[in-house]
Amino acid sequence: MIRIQSLSKSFLGSPVLRGVDFEIHDGETVVIIGQSGGGKSVLLKHLCGLLKPDDGHVWVDDDDIVPLSERRLAPIRSKFGFLFQGAALFDSLTLFDNVAFPLREKRKFTEAEIAQRVAEALEIVGLAAAGHKKPAELSGGMRKRAGLARAVVGMPKYLLYDEPTTGLDPIRADTINNLILRLRNRFQVTGVAVTHDMASAYKIADRIAMLHEGQIHAVGTPSEIQATTDPIVQQFIRGVADISQEVHSGNTANY
Repeated sequence: MIRIQSLSKSFLGSPVLRGVDFEIHDGETVVIIGQSGGGKSVLLKHLCGLLKPDDGHVWVDDDDIVPLSERRLAPIRSKFGFLFQGAALFDSLTLFDNVAFPLREKRKFTEAEIAQRVAEALEIVGLAAAGHKKPAELSGGMRKRAGLARAVVGMPKYLLYDEPTTGLDPIRADTINNLILRLRNRFQVTGVAVTHDMASAYKIADRIAMLHEGQIHAVGTPSEIQATTDPIVQQFIRGVADISQEVHSGNTANY
């Protein structure tokens, strides 16, 4: 389980996270929604120690990772796979070598073992025949899938997804959603995703948490979030500038 307690973070004196409290349970997929620039990606990067908070704690299983040194963080980070928003592939490496990169960094595997794991990861994401290609030869959806392959090749306990469907058309976005569900079901991995894509959130989430003004404002299952009467949540999930206008016009569907 990941437990976030009183987490606060500011940049250049501007608060981004203002005492976040939240728990992520083993085996579930949590989707974090909220306005652009509201701290969703910042929160995600705290979970695996890529950022250090100004105050508060992040517990990963039984370890509070906040006070740990980089050396002591390394074995905890090995529990995580991270899909970055732009996939963050190395342009100079083939797809195979991109996916193999985290395994080679650990220096615990033979090349034969690496080849087997990479082949399995590429097969999972439907890129078994593309290992020789460079990122520039791949479509946006293929690069996202390649990023997923690299995230899962180390068989992590936790998978973090930063805007997994951004920039994709609805069909390719749904392919990524199906892969996220497949990974959860196949490996019982715990997932945390940040997204603006409500169709994706409703499909992949066991629970949805809304980050608003630096704090967790609402938490619920997809059906509970859709049915809530909270005006802040409704304004976001319906994508309207002024929810009061919707109410006064009588357009209250999904309330």
